[in-house]
This record gives sequence, C-alpha cells and structure tokens, in this order.
Amino acid sequence: MLHALLALSLVSTSPRPAPAVAVFAGGCFWGVDAVFKHVKGVVNVVSGYSGGDAVPAGYEQVSTGTTGHAESVQVTYDSTQVSYEQLLQVFFLVAHDPTELNRQGPDEGTQYRSVVFYATPEQHRAAAAAIAALTKQHVFASPIVTQVVPLKAFYPAEAYHQNYLALHPDQPYIVYNDLPKLRRLAERFPALYRA
Repeated sequence: MLHALLALSLVSTSPRPAPAVAVFAGGCFWGVDAVFKHVKGVVNVVSGYSGGDAVPAGYEQVSTGTTGHAESVQVTYDSTQVSYEQLLQVFFLVAHDPTELNRQGPDEGTQYRSVVFYATPEQHRAAAAAIAALTKQHVFASPIVTQVVPLKAFYPAEAYHQNYLALHPDQPYIVYNDLPKLRRLAERFPALYRA
C-alpha cells in the first residue's frame, strides 16, 4: 500500500510543461485563426493586434494602416504534442502566402503583412532557420518577405472577430479565402490536422 501511495504521489507531483505561446501575422486573422484551431496540440487561438506602438489597439484604428500593428493570432499550444517548428511549417505552408508584401489576397496594407513575432531566442532561431530552409529548397517562386521581429505586446481583438470562421462558415470571404486553407492543412499535414 505504501509503495502504491508513493508511486501515486510521484505521478501527481511531476511537473507538466506550461503551455507555450506563439504569435504570427499573416493577413486577415480570421483564416490564420481557423487554421491553427485545427492543429493538434493547439490549446487556444486568439485573434488580435501586434507589432505597433498604438495603445490600446482596436480594429478601427488598425484598419487605417497607420498604427504599425498587424492583424495577428496568439497561439497557445502544448509543446509535448506539437512543436514550434511544426507551427512554423503550418504558418508558412498553409496559413498564408509569405511572399506577398503588405497584403494577403484581397487585403492590402501593412496591417496585413507577414510576421513571426518571437518571444524567446529559441523562437527567433527557429523562425530564421525555417525561412532559410524554405528559401534553400526553392519552395516558393518569389522571395519570402516575412518579418521576424521581437514580440512587444499582443492586444486581443474585439469579440466579433474571435472564432470567425466557425461562426460564419458560409460568408463569401470565408468560403473563397479561408476554407481552402483548412483543406490544405488536412492534405499537407494529415498527422497534425484536427477536424
């Protein structure tokens, strides 16, 4: 009985890694949010704004393109199930086109730029390595224009922007621009895809 209690106490007190956080910007946050919500190991995704100096950040201000902020997503994930490097692959190969400068599809302006916001030196190195590898492999016909910059702050977007694709799957913008991304995720990364 004592051995069983000791074994139980060892199991219950073993530290579990804290959830890790990544922040990406890749055009309108609706589609990027939806892609990461379908990745196994992702615990939570929040649409928001990052990269600028305006405080607070809100859609009306950011949409002017004058705040320095980009529409972004904050991805909280379980690093025992999915790695930061895997999230980078999803970001570059599924969530957006990293060769489009200050735009994604129909959306234009610096608020739609491609950015990896790193919070640690490890994230910085991983992002730079991912870009170097994709460039060396000539995965894209045009150069990658993704910025890799330190994360200063992240401001959650308004409630009506959260979980937008799931709440508005028939909206024309979503059907044309974002639902294809989910199909691409399932095709390219079937082991990571969560229905």
